Amino acid sequence: RDVAVTGVQTCALPISRLTLLAAMLVAFAAALPAQKLGPPKLDHVFDLHLQLGKPQDVGTVSAAGMRRVAIVNGGTLEGPGLPGGPALKGKILPGVDFQVIHPDGFTEIDAHYVVQLESGDSIYIANRGMRHGPADLLAKLNAGESVDQNKIYFRTIVSIEAAAKSLDWMNKSVFVCMAERQPTEAIIHVYRLN
Repeated sequence: RDVAVTGVQTCALPISRLTLLAAMLVAFAAALPAQKLGPPKLDHVFDLHLQLGKPQDVGTVSAAGMRRVAIVNGGTLEGPGLPGGPALKGKILPGVDFQVIHPDGFTEIDAHYVVQLESGDSIYIANRGMRHGPADLLAKLNAGESVDQNKIYFRTIVSIEAAAKSLDWMNKSVFVCMAERQPTEAIIHVYRLN
């Protein structure tokens, strides 16, 4: 039999069919396994070894802190690449690392450079992140001294632009990094988030 409700458009299906259809949908949904995403997995794809020039302190430019500009003189990229794909190796071309050092030593990082791969292809890298740790160690680090890197939190996110079709996976991936700051070098360990 049909159901009629004043002011509401009615359905042509008999109520028993609607009830049966609703029951079937509920039973089907209950029978589906719960779909949960597992925890994220990381694939190490390459390391960047950035050779850094002497930083130029611009001075305190805002309430946030002091502006520092460090020249990236060059360096290397090397690593296994995408799982199942070719290894990556290349030369980092000169670039720049813009920083804001807050009064407590917390440092915002915004570095930009190009890598010329051995394949002849180039990639553009934008590397943004942060570095912080105990005040005494940060003071030494900012003065160009070596410190225990396990006591420094230095993490970044890398965005990559690649024109080569074989490197398109880089355009479509999220990269997270753990980094080390040595007196004349920054080492960025780059992982692809699966």
